[in-house]
Amino acid sequence: MTPRFAQRLTAATIVVAIASAIILLLDHRIDTMLIALVGGIAAVLIAVGTREDADPLPAPRETDTGDFIHEVLDTIVEPVMLVRHGVVTFANRAARTLLGQHIPGEDVRVAIRHPAAMERLAAVPVTGESAGEGDRPVELVGLGTPDQRWEMRTGMTSDGVRIVHLIDQTGNYAAERMRVDFVANASHELRTPLASILGFVETLSDGAGDEPALRARFLKVMFDEARRMQRLVEDLISLSRIEAEKYRLPPVAIDLADLIAHVCDEIADAGSPRAKDVVIDVAGGAPDVIGDRAQLSQLVHNLVGDAMKYGREGTPVTIGLSTDRSGMVRLAITDEGEGIAPEHIPRLTERFYRVDAGRSRSLGGTGLGLAIVKHIAERHRGRLDIASRQGVGTTVSITLPPADSAAPPAGGVIKG
Repeated sequence: MTPRFAQRLTAATIVVAIASAIILLLDHRIDTMLIALVGGIAAVLIAVGTREDADPLPAPRETDTGDFIHEVLDTIVEPVMLVRHGVVTFANRAARTLLGQHIPGEDVRVAIRHPAAMERLAAVPVTGESAGEGDRPVELVGLGTPDQRWEMRTGMTSDGVRIVHLIDQTGNYAAERMRVDFVANASHELRTPLASILGFVETLSDGAGDEPALRARFLKVMFDEARRMQRLVEDLISLSRIEAEKYRLPPVAIDLADLIAHVCDEIADAGSPRAKDVVIDVAGGAPDVIGDRAQLSQLVHNLVGDAMKYGREGTPVTIGLSTDRSGMVRLAITDEGEGIAPEHIPRLTERFYRVDAGRSRSLGGTGLGLAIVKHIAERHRGRLDIASRQGVGTTVSITLPPADSAAPPAGGVIKG
């Protein structure tokens, strides 16, 4: 016990004793006085129990702040470097993977090796750069691989360390390029038939319509071109609607065997000359799938339609339905056509991509069929696969989860 603590305890005890004596004189009861005395002493002990001059608790062990910061930066998936006096003092794992494991200790301009980056990094860091002044992003094209695009941002800490942050913008540029290409292709696809229609209208208005045979031929061409525009507009609207519903799982259980039979009846009723070549091969007991009936019908129509267009006349177009080893439902459409070269297969689902543009247009294709199929499959949590052998034929398969493995919406699953 320290002298200061003893003095405080003695003084507090004297005060309690005096207070107890006063209670005895006023109340004349010894038991009341004793209760007050004991309670007061207990209160004093509790009150002075916390000693200001007690030995302090051991100070926590100081951690290495620099190592901690490096560990944090290593968890960032984008390249980050710390630079002091133009030299890379630290590069996180992503930066070393992109630029090389050797870059710590190198001049930052040598580490990045890009003219646009050198110009920014050669400049003397400005005061307040960490607050955003002068932190204009620098575009780096071809860093890493020729197709990659990066955005470099820099900042300054209060102790003079420059932070270099690289942000991968490759995906954003690809999406923007796809958008621009989509608008250009859609405009071209609409402009071509529109130009034909306007040309024939002008020809007919100049007197060519006086000949019945010529007028009938022109009107047929105009009708065909108008129908082509109609199909394209319908496909564009359909694609937009499917993309808008991409993350919304359909609420209905669909019997694919029944849907396939219905689609085949529609193809036959449409009078297609190849309707007789369609063969249905449905394995018994294939489970239902959760789906949008209209979209799945469109998917089957698109795939069967392509198989009839590009398969050789008189050869079968087989629609298969089965369950694979993992329990997934597999829908496969097979034709016996010329097949597709391997280099084209990865791009077949791109909008307006055609292996043979002239043939596709002559057969009435819009260039959006497989893009629509892909988006429908994705919305149904499924997968699209294309296998082809030149001179043999092509099989397009859609793998979908069975209804009992998909999460049904509130209120249960409705048969449709």
